[in-house]
Amino acid sequence: MQKLPQSVDFALKETSPNIGAGSVTGNKLSCTYDLVEQMQYLYVRVVKARDLPPKDVTGSCDPYVEVKLGNYKGVTKHFEKKSNPEWNQVFAFSKDRIQASVLEVFVKDKDVVLDDLIGWMMFDLNEVPKRVPPDSPLAPQWYRLEDRKGGKIKSGELMLAVWMGTQADEAFPDAWHSDAASVGPDGVNNIRSKVYLSPKLWYVRVNVIEAQDLVPSDKSRFPEVFVKGTLGNQALRTRTSQIKTINPMWDDDLIFVAAEPFDEPLILTVEDRLGPNKEEVLGKCVIPLQLVQRRLDHKPVNTRWFNLEKHVVLDGELKKETKFSSRIHVRICLDGGYHVLDESTHYSSDLRPTAKQLWRPSIGILELGVLSAVGLMPMKTKDGRGTTDAYCVAKYGQKWVRTRTIVDSFTPRWNEQYTWEVFDPCTVITVGVFDNGHLHGGGGGKDSRIGKVRIRLSTLETDRVYTHSYPLLVLHPSGVKKTGEVQLAVRFTCSSRVNMLHMYSHPLLPKMHYIQPLSVMQLDSLRHQAMQIVSMRLSRAEPPLRKEVVEYMLDVDLHKWSMRRSKANFFRIMGVLSGLIAVGKWFDQICNWKNPLTTILIHLLFIILVLYPELILPTVFLYLFVIGLWNFRWRPRHPPHMDTRLSHADAAHPDELDEEFDTFPTSRPSDIVRMRYDRLRSIAGRVQTVVGDLATQGERFQSLLSWRDPRATTLFLTFCLIAAIVLYVIPFQVVGLLIGIYVLRHPRFRHKLPSVPLNFFRRLPARSDSML
Repeated sequence: MQKLPQSVDFALKETSPNIGAGSVTGNKLSCTYDLVEQMQYLYVRVVKARDLPPKDVTGSCDPYVEVKLGNYKGVTKHFEKKSNPEWNQVFAFSKDRIQASVLEVFVKDKDVVLDDLIGWMMFDLNEVPKRVPPDSPLAPQWYRLEDRKGGKIKSGELMLAVWMGTQADEAFPDAWHSDAASVGPDGVNNIRSKVYLSPKLWYVRVNVIEAQDLVPSDKSRFPEVFVKGTLGNQALRTRTSQIKTINPMWDDDLIFVAAEPFDEPLILTVEDRLGPNKEEVLGKCVIPLQLVQRRLDHKPVNTRWFNLEKHVVLDGELKKETKFSSRIHVRICLDGGYHVLDESTHYSSDLRPTAKQLWRPSIGILELGVLSAVGLMPMKTKDGRGTTDAYCVAKYGQKWVRTRTIVDSFTPRWNEQYTWEVFDPCTVITVGVFDNGHLHGGGGGKDSRIGKVRIRLSTLETDRVYTHSYPLLVLHPSGVKKTGEVQLAVRFTCSSRVNMLHMYSHPLLPKMHYIQPLSVMQLDSLRHQAMQIVSMRLSRAEPPLRKEVVEYMLDVDLHKWSMRRSKANFFRIMGVLSGLIAVGKWFDQICNWKNPLTTILIHLLFIILVLYPELILPTVFLYLFVIGLWNFRWRPRHPPHMDTRLSHADAAHPDELDEEFDTFPTSRPSDIVRMRYDRLRSIAGRVQTVVGDLATQGERFQSLLSWRDPRATTLFLTFCLIAAIVLYVIPFQVVGLLIGIYVLRHPRFRHKLPSVPLNFFRRLPARSDSML
């Protein structure tokens, strides 16, 4: 008999970590690190030395400091021929791993064969003071050095400070850690915890109007002129002018993404199409973005004329020709009223416009405690055995955080806490776990993805601490795999409940998205460019947040065709429609007298509503209000997480997975098959998106009464109750007349922004958060 494969537990688990804040009560301690377990560290800050005695024949010394605690040894950098060196380095030794009772500090002279001892000192760990932030840092002191026999040496002092503290200490992020002692000096910078900021992104709108006095080389033909705009690696072009003269007109918009600081200028070239794949440049102008006007609303900016320069080849060199005065007429601005999308709209963590003047005040604080991980899979091989060097990355708004790397552990404990300002509750924080592939000086490796977690803030109750163990799920060509679990503590604190509830009536995106909307194709292209810019900028930080990490966090492959995801979206729609089918079956049972008592009650209700039609709407809203209250008992207690069954990842056919992980374009041998296959995938990808959007709309209706978003359900139930009362008091005929007149109102009285009910509906959560 074949042994059945063991079932993998993909469920979310509630945990009870030993943290300061209660898991349910949310008691706040004075400690700022109340969402993580306290970790004790012995800190040693080596500041500087003075008057060190010479050890070399030349009468100088090359000093460095060695801090030793049991089996752990930290070493500072050494200075060449310096008797008064300054190091200012911090060493952190985890208390859990301390197996010694004394701390030894050696000052040594770097030598070719054997390093000489200049002096040393010893500290009893029982005498080390404790420091609790927000106390000021412990002041370092001068200590006289001793020789091997315990006597004081004639000259030479070392300034240092030794104290016991926690990970809340200011010295923690930049300290050398004993649990990373095996990492070489080249890799130490890659293991520290850091905070990164995404660059500020702008949409650059270029309205190309016309050009004048162009000078084509061939005067005998009508020129076919177009304008090409280039900004960095982005290149767009207008359509060919319908007026085939030397004074062409276009009135086309080109939109680019630019990031502050503006390093690269916008380059506009006017080109004449001479034939297939053959163009002649008739003129060129370079526009620095620092000089471009910034626009906050939909009011048009002033147009400008720019002179076009022409470059000609003379004697094999490219030279500028200024004998003519061709010019181009454009309207160019930096659009600050849009939100530049750099992540999927389904999982957006920020919806604010670019211009800071248009930001609304924050509504609360999001706190995330990255506690630990368990059961991580070996991600690489070292010395013939599997190992994992894990770290976490969290992204919300413009702020990215990266925890320190725990070296060679399948159960790392980070216990680091981070805070974000929240401007909109209908946003998502993404937490990813990665394996560090750059610890031992090798630059060719990549950081492997272990898994990620998404948490929508609107599904969290305010002031409650959520402590859960989230399964880390990754889809491979062989199927979905659980690569471990990450334990997080999350708390969403609201500063003003009224402001937050008022947010549900606002449009999801800034006004400009509705007044001058961008097309779906434009948004897709601009999002791709924004992701590339963010990825490039963060990879240039120190230590870099690498491209593969940023792309995984921003879901760069979300638009690609997948048979598995299409089937999942189809069954999401079927799940939504099943509610209507259930109502139809229930009505059929009423008609067939399956339950006579219920049928009689329905008859009575029907007769009352026919005789008194003004009771129809109050009854409907009261019924919805009662159902919502009834569902309160079964409201979700945990935040939603990746659902393998919903995603059809646990039962996907190997051939479907092979297709999903296939290259694009496909690697099939035949050219015809490749063309047809790519066309099929492109069309199916669009269908998949439409189906997913339909499912999202249906699921938002379901979430009205499901308490998935407690605030939205509270607002809807309050509206239902008020509507039931108001509609009971006001005659039905008056209500019907008012609604009819409002629906048929004149366009002059219509606003371009979406209505309050539509804004409220678009903010409701759907199950797209739980899609893998």
